[in-house]
Amino acid sequence: MKLYDFELSGNCYKVRLLLSLLGLDYTRESVQLGKQNHQPEFLALNPLGLVPVLQDGELVLRDSQAILVYLARKFNNDWIPLEAAELGQVTAWLSLAGNEIGSGPAGLRRIHRFGRNEDESAGRALSEKVFAVMESHLAEHEWLVGNRPTVADLACYPYLALAPEGKFDVSGYPAVTRWFQRIEALPGYIPLPR
Repeated sequence: MKLYDFELSGNCYKVRLLLSLLGLDYTRESVQLGKQNHQPEFLALNPLGLVPVLQDGELVLRDSQAILVYLARKFNNDWIPLEAAELGQVTAWLSLAGNEIGSGPAGLRRIHRFGRNEDESAGRALSEKVFAVMESHLAEHEWLVGNRPTVADLACYPYLALAPEGKFDVSGYPAVTRWFQRIEALPGYIPLPR
């Protein structure tokens, strides 16, 4: 397997994290954003010009959430429930990771870490809403779905844990910070890209 990757990307990190937790061998090709991701060779892999992209034999797969589902289903079903209700719940969290977390906490990080021109007040309001939802859920559950970590946890974790890089204070969310610690204690955990 080959992962087309950018070190500081939380979306790339979540794929690297699952690959590490699964103990899988793969090669990494660092993609220089702003240049290499707009070249025809890369656009042939992902016409959107975004990372991550996973190549596994003939399969080329884009989008971090899709890659997490693929890896979990192919290599270890413990990371993705097969029962319909739990699978639906995982899918809802994956959607939150790709939408609200991607626009809220990840958006604030893009502003403050990378100097992107985005709407900070909208990103902050959405971040507060996301963290409130997470705090409420994690105050009553150790994991997002069921009684073990799933790809839902890995999809939501990076940009929430990196929220301080977007000048968002996570100290008022104790259940979320305890969840961070549970993820960081998993065998095979790799540090966040800071």
